[in-house]
Amino acid sequence: MPYLSLPPLAQYSVDVGWNIIGDSILFLLLGLALSSIAYYGYAITAAIQFLSRSSNVAPDFHPPISILKPVCGLSDQLYENLASFCQQDYPDYQLIFGVQDQQDPSIKVVRQLMDNFPDLDMRLIVNHHTIGTNRKVCNLANALIAAEHEVLLLADSDVRVEPNYLREIVQPLSDAKVGVVTCLYRSLTQGWVTTLEALGTATDFHPGVLVSTQLEGTRFAMGQTILMRQSVLREIGGFEAIADYLADDFQLGYLPTQIGYQVVLSTYVVEHVLPTSTFAASWQRQLRWMLCIRVSRAWGYVGLIFTYGTVTSLVFLLATGGSHLGWGVLSLAWISRLVVAWLVGVKILKDAATKRWLWLVPLRDLLSFALWCYSFVGNTFEWSDRRLKTTKEGKLVSLPILDENVKSVG
Repeated sequence: MPYLSLPPLAQYSVDVGWNIIGDSILFLLLGLALSSIAYYGYAITAAIQFLSRSSNVAPDFHPPISILKPVCGLSDQLYENLASFCQQDYPDYQLIFGVQDQQDPSIKVVRQLMDNFPDLDMRLIVNHHTIGTNRKVCNLANALIAAEHEVLLLADSDVRVEPNYLREIVQPLSDAKVGVVTCLYRSLTQGWVTTLEALGTATDFHPGVLVSTQLEGTRFAMGQTILMRQSVLREIGGFEAIADYLADDFQLGYLPTQIGYQVVLSTYVVEHVLPTSTFAASWQRQLRWMLCIRVSRAWGYVGLIFTYGTVTSLVFLLATGGSHLGWGVLSLAWISRLVVAWLVGVKILKDAATKRWLWLVPLRDLLSFALWCYSFVGNTFEWSDRRLKTTKEGKLVSLPILDENVKSVG
């Protein structure tokens, strides 16, 4: 068979076409890397401004508070976490624990707390009544029945706080325009898996929170702390309005802003206890969190591509064959990225994982990028003993368990 080759003109067209495509890819990578550097610069500004904020505690503003605690199962250090809420330097508050299953092992822990703190107003509500697919919200709705005070505090069972917690976070509510107060958090970890997870939360997620707050104000809440008035909760439709949502904490911050209230990000940083975990379980947990963001703020989630400067600058360096420009862009991106991680993770959050493992941030970013890419694969996932699917609106739909060993989001 004779040797086949393209005519000179056709070969020239192919070469030109490939050159155009190659140049376009290089310009795209360069644009993404430079955009990320700009993002890091803005994050540095947002972090510095947050650090400059002061925490003023008015001695005469301490309204009674009802703390709603949804509890399910024996999580790591559960007693210590719950006990920290029993030791608050605050004049008038009550603790209400919501449990759905009468056989739940957490009930024993709650009863032990009641014995150890007999002078504190504590109540245990065991009720299997459901108002939607999200069991945590159902727990909160059941606990709400026993709330005696106008100010509500919702806080997950894996949160630990200091005695001055209530006095500090309640202060913004002295302004009637403020509908919700929420907090940043640092993670307490055990083992390299949760340490790597905490590193991402401190240096990736929280800078995004500060940037978003700086750009458009806080328009969301985080489940580690949600302080709000009962009247605001009623105005947004009560817990029934969010009972089918995956990102219930986001909705409790977002919906009040839609009717004119402000959400304040407190300067107080709570502690969040990450359970001892396998890599697979940690991956699943982070995927669920990413789905929360994706279904809550779809375009913002797509825009996260502009924040992965460590990844895009590395690819740009490789694509340019180790050029001087490639090394310059990578150096600027990685240095600014580490500055952001240090300011937020070390200076603001005082996160132990970031203090020790700051140099692993680029590696953690590669993992975060992989998670981000994989989170577009599907909308089903495993949560506890349930298989769930998210709709385009961010609501949860229960699915039958096909295989008890299946743990996937795709």
